[in-house]
Formats: sequence, C-alpha cells, structure tokens
Amino acid sequence: MEKINSLQNVHVKAWKKLQTKKGRKQQGLYLLDGWHLVNEAVKAKVSIKTLLITEKQLATEPDLTHFPALIEISEEVASHISATVTPQGVFALAVLPKPVADPLAKLDLSRPWLLLDNVQDPGNIGTMVRTADAAGFAGVAFGTGTVDIHQPKVERAMQGSQFHLQLISTDLTDFVKLLQSQGKPVYGSELNPEAAQYLDIKAPDSFGLVMGNEGNGMSDELLALTDKNLYIPIKGRAESLNVAIAAGILMFGLYR
Repeated sequence: MEKINSLQNVHVKAWKKLQTKKGRKQQGLYLLDGWHLVNEAVKAKVSIKTLLITEKQLATEPDLTHFPALIEISEEVASHISATVTPQGVFALAVLPKPVADPLAKLDLSRPWLLLDNVQDPGNIGTMVRTADAAGFAGVAFGTGTVDIHQPKVERAMQGSQFHLQLISTDLTDFVKLLQSQGKPVYGSELNPEAAQYLDIKAPDSFGLVMGNEGNGMSDELLALTDKNLYIPIKGRAESLNVAIAAGILMFGLYR
C-alpha cells in the first residue's frame, strides 16, 4: 500500500484543491470526509476512486477489499486536506458526476421539490437537504448563487441525505416554469401584505418550495413567478427565523 506523509506531495496538493469548485472540476473528483459519508456513498453505489486512510483508522478496519485503491496518509495530511477541525482520518475520492445537458430532464416530479435561491451557508444547506429527505421530498435544486453541491462542508452537512434524493444545479426560473407548466404550484417564502399563512394552504402532492438567501431572502424575479408566497406566524418577540428552521416548518407543514 502506498503511504504519503508529506504535505509537499503532489497528490496531497491536488487533494487540497478539491475544497474549491475549480479543483473539483479539473480533477473530476470530490472529497467525502468521515466513515459515515463514505459508507453512505458505498451503499448508494457512488463511484469511488481511492480511499485515503490514516494508520489509526486502518487498524480498526480489517477488511477494505471493496475499495478499488487504498492510500495510507499521515494525521498531518488528514488535517491538511479536511475542511473540519478534527477529521476522523478517512476520506473517499469520489468521481464527480458528469454534467448533464438538461438537468431538468428525467426528474421525479411526483413529489415536492425544495429550491434554494442564493443560499450561502453550508450548515443551512445541509440541514435543509436532510430535512427534505426526512419530509419525503423528491429532491433539492441548487439555484444560481447557492453554494456548490460538492463543496466539502456542504457534503458533510448533508450527512448522507445527498444519496437519498435527487440533487441538481439549475436555473430556478426554468425549474419554476417547468413545475407550473405541469400544473404544480410553486410557493415562495416572504412576509408581505399579499403573503398567506402557510397553515391556510392546502398543498397538492407535488409542488415547489423556494427558500431564499439568509440575509436578503428570495430574488424579486422568483417572487414575481411564484403562485403564492407564504409566511410563518411568529408568536414571540423574535424578528425572524433561521432559513433552515423556516424551511423545515414549511416542508412538513405543506407536505402532509
């Protein structure tokens, strides 16, 4: 088995670049950090090129024959390539899915979709994807300005739910129009005089729900396209809700 200990190693430098979208695109790979994500990827039959593992982790896993290639790395290398403060010491180099000419083709539109408009925080994105998974949604669409699906912190925050539903990157305007062309309503999230309380909405089995940027909310363009914009009544003195919390309330509230 090959062993790599130096941060100056050419492979280590390449793995570090997988934290950037440009690096992932150039190498055709993305990084999965930790046993939970690696095991979930294996269950989902994700194409894994190489497993990177420290000596400590190697000692606890006697059978790794199902991985095509193994490289032992030092704890220093593990810390260097990880986006976490205390990495577990195991990583998978997963093959980046090839770009699809039309990301809106062959989608499951029989159940709801969550649409993320310029959402920036990886933790919020991960929470929303996991909640969409738990709520039974078909998928999550990452719109323009939203953090990349395969950004390491996003991958980690999704905690394996990314392998349970469909995730696409697309222009949300096109997706909204596609849903509406098939008679599926699209709900926005904004507090204004025309907005409806979400509890008053009887949503069908399939719809779109748009959640906007943490600070600025949804774009004006998307707000103008939605069938109805919704708000969550706040009974206490808080001015607003975190976008991931709001998304969870709306997803479970609408898809009953």
